[in-house]
Amino acid sequence: MAKESMKARERKRERMVARYAKKREELTKILKSTDASDEVQAAKWDAMMAIQKLPANSSKIRVHNRCGLTGRPRGYMRQFGISRVTFREMALSGKIPGVKKASW
Repeated sequence: MAKESMKARERKRERMVARYAKKREELTKILKSTDASDEVQAAKWDAMMAIQKLPANSSKIRVHNRCGLTGRPRGYMRQFGISRVTFREMALSGKIPGVKKASW
């Protein structure tokens, strides 16, 4: 089980990513423009500085996937939203239909 403080930190990061997503998207769109004029280069520089001033935890890279039941950060299976350990336990007890035990 993950500590409650770790889960709370992840929820806080998710909220921060949602809050700054639109602003970050607009700034990256400016950075990816292909125009080479001086005005565009100055705008790119300003956009780069603005992105650096945003909180680090507002980047979606900082959010970890965690098991929905245990909060375990490793061995996360996106299709089910749980960790591999929880998946095994649930499959073995018959809570996930259609899963046959092979050599796991």
